Amino acid sequence: MPALSAILALSLTAPLQEAGAGQEAPALLADHQWASWRGPLSTGFAPHADPPTVWSEEQGVRWKLPLPGLGHSSPVVWGTKIFLTSAVPFGDALEPIPELAPGAHDNAQVTHAQRYVALAVDRVSGALLWTRKLREELPHEGYHISGSLASASPVTDGERVFVSFGSRGVYALDMQGELAWSRDLGVMSVKHAHGEGSSPALHDQTLVVNWDHEGASRLLALDAGTGETRWEVERDEPTSWATPIVVEHDGTAQLIVSGTNRLRAYDLEGGGLLWECGGLSHNVVASPVSAQGMVFAGSSYEKQALLAIRLEGAAGDLTTSEELLWMRRRRTPYVPSPLLYGDALYFLLHYQGVLSRVSTTTGAEPKGPFRLRGIGDVYASPVGAAGRLYVTDRSGTTTVLSHEASPRLLALNMLDDSFSASAALVDQELFLRGERHLYCIAAQE
Repeated sequence: MPALSAILALSLTAPLQEAGAGQEAPALLADHQWASWRGPLSTGFAPHADPPTVWSEEQGVRWKLPLPGLGHSSPVVWGTKIFLTSAVPFGDALEPIPELAPGAHDNAQVTHAQRYVALAVDRVSGALLWTRKLREELPHEGYHISGSLASASPVTDGERVFVSFGSRGVYALDMQGELAWSRDLGVMSVKHAHGEGSSPALHDQTLVVNWDHEGASRLLALDAGTGETRWEVERDEPTSWATPIVVEHDGTAQLIVSGTNRLRAYDLEGGGLLWECGGLSHNVVASPVSAQGMVFAGSSYEKQALLAIRLEGAAGDLTTSEELLWMRRRRTPYVPSPLLYGDALYFLLHYQGVLSRVSTTTGAEPKGPFRLRGIGDVYASPVGAAGRLYVTDRSGTTTVLSHEASPRLLALNMLDDSFSASAALVDQELFLRGERHLYCIAAQE
């Protein structure tokens, strides 16, 4: 194993050295990392990864690290470091937090103060490198029984790691875990007290935080270097859990955010509204994806909707315009976000094991839907690489499918944990964050 670790470490660091000056974060290699929860393209697709197809607790697990507390945030990877967050209960048991929101149901009882932490893990050995305590307090609201108090994923540029705990603050750390800055943005009142979950989005030197809740909703752009507010706009939106994405089009960086009333695009430079489109449902969780001049956004709560927007010519209200290329009203996603892989858009029915594969240009579904054998409730978003799709359910099962018109089952893999966080794919490895462990899945040596 020492020899193997040395070889692996060399293979990971060699490209960084080739990029010059031994930098930790060369922009040239950003598409080889998994720097945010939907990967290098914000689509769930890893263009340079080739992870394993088959694994189990007895086969293909390079290392398995016990994790403190509970968190559903997905791991992000840069170079030889993995970053994630957790909420760790401590102290004496207290009276359970009441269900503060009308209609709240199926909520977990929070009976302890929480320690909100960021963690860094060595990608080669699986050793815990550091744990940084960012806040300690008893939360003002609980969360849904299927959720956690650390559901927003970090994002990194290879120089800093940005972490949002929503009502418990936004933080920037260096790669060694030292605090660069922090912001307290206030307190969110989430629908049904079901918990917070929108992850921050990063583009160049701008960090974006979506603050949709049952109070005064807003969208904030922060300076990534200082944490100061660059701009802030009000949003006519109730609670959502969707993470924004940034899309470059015609020389303009568009910040795209899904919401109940409108799917909207803002000018990242100043926050001006570029275009908007109605049609999504309440309780928007799935994040949009974009490629080849198109944006796709879906939801599924009291109604089902999936919208395909053409960015060329998009301006103003697109709800009845020709820029709304197509719309679907069946089998649309709720919790897991879509996977955009080439000219195919993959998504699950609500959060169930029924997969649709449609054309990005027309929305047509020549074959399918496909019922995924052995897959139950799915909260993790599907990911793809090397001609394969990976769908992980909450029971610990991952189905691996071929990326083709009629996806074929390649493997059905089971681990002894429960998974709601999305997988990260880097090089020949797949990282899965369970409720109890972080797994590194790698090919057999």
